[in-house]
Amino acid sequence: MAVPKRKTSRMKRGFRRSTDALKQPSYVEDKDSGELRRPHHVDLKTGMYRGRQILTAKDEA
Repeated sequence: MAVPKRKTSRMKRGFRRSTDALKQPSYVEDKDSGELRRPHHVDLKTGMYRGRQILTAKDEA
């Protein structure tokens, strides 16, 4: 049976567990519309991504 040779310190244990924390999603301001959107995602209001029209724009009705 595998047994650890030394006790894992609190600091090393914390380093390992730090990636498990839930992080807030980041948002960037769109250059064209000024709306907040997720980085590397299509702007759903305009349908633009990296300067190209990808989707048809939502009409606000």
